[in-house]
Amino acid sequence: MTRCAFIIDRALPPGLIANTAAALSMTLGKLRPELVGCDLQDADGVGHPGITSIVMPILVSDADGLRDLRRTAAEREAEGLGVIGMTDVAQRAKSYDDYSRRLAATRQEELRYLGLCLHGPAALVRSLTGSLPLLK
Repeated sequence: MTRCAFIIDRALPPGLIANTAAALSMTLGKLRPELVGCDLQDADGVGHPGITSIVMPILVSDADGLRDLRRTAAEREAEGLGVIGMTDVAQRAKSYDDYSRRLAATRQEELRYLGLCLHGPAALVRSLTGSLPLLK
């Protein structure tokens, strides 16, 4: 069974929390299109594009916790864990080309993660995120 969890820096303002979750979701949809259900119709015959077919909790951590979780999660990728990160470099970039240049010039230890999306085997995702609180 596949599980997904978003972990966002609790210190971010609400707009950046929403933006981070949205950006991570788009990448998840690109990497895992099977997690999006088929298009549907309501009782009036109006079409509704497919949405996620799995629960996607939004959890919170702090900047240090996100950095540590990113490091730990990267070590588990060989076990089928997917890791998507949204960094301060991405958030500050004015275009994708700008992001590409900035990221190429930034060392891993200099990145500040605003959010992560972990996806893969349910037990593995839970083992890494089970102690984190929900965003409220």
